[in-house]
Amino acid sequence: MRTMTGTSQATDLGPEPGLHLEYCGEWFTVLPGETFSVGREADLAIDDNPFLHRRLLQVSEFEGLWLLANVGSRLSVTVTDGAGRLQSWLAPGARLPLVFGRTTAVFTAGPTTYELSIYVAEPVFSETHPAASEGTTTIGDDVTLTVSQRQLIVALAEPLLRRDGTGLGEIPTSVRAAARLGWATTRFNRKLDNVCDKLDRLGVQGLRGGVRAYATNRRIRLVEYAIASRLVTRADLPLLDLKTDEE
Repeated sequence: MRTMTGTSQATDLGPEPGLHLEYCGEWFTVLPGETFSVGREADLAIDDNPFLHRRLLQVSEFEGLWLLANVGSRLSVTVTDGAGRLQSWLAPGARLPLVFGRTTAVFTAGPTTYELSIYVAEPVFSETHPAASEGTTTIGDDVTLTVSQRQLIVALAEPLLRRDGTGLGEIPTSVRAAARLGWATTRFNRKLDNVCDKLDRLGVQGLRGGVRAYATNRRIRLVEYAIASRLVTRADLPLLDLKTDEE
């Protein structure tokens, strides 16, 4: 395993075989036959956050195919292709093949959300035109949000959207996010219910804890999904200062 600091683009890494990870502007190369871990005390030690597993993620090669495994015991990881079109929720103990040229992993430990990118030198699949297939959602075509619903998501995701060269951010509480928008907390929670209902009907996991109950960490899951799927981007930040008459 080799470390390269200050490389800004995957194309700078050259045609060498293997897998490349990028976090906060630092690049790591994993060669065939090697195993690489991510966590609090791992090959990539991303933070001393006590809520973060010592080892959460692990990448390794098996018969020519790179695999991403969740080796933690509590935290789930949102994994998406580079364009944010196909998404999976990687539970503890699960693993999946890295078949795209770029894969994004987003996860939350305590109050902090992290994002890292994984590049495969020789991907199995190449990205073409956006398309939805069975079991997947094409963001933008199937998700229709009102302006106020999008404002709510941007308010929750603002720390991650505004990050400058870092792959982490702290998700605000509902009270703080409501205040950021100038809304009453009751209005914010009602809008949050509506957004979670809409995405839950589209098959987004983790927003409900049961048939009638919302998941206790739905804000976290909503931000993970929105960031990984590019449901909101930095271009949406001006919405935070937009006043609407929506209720």
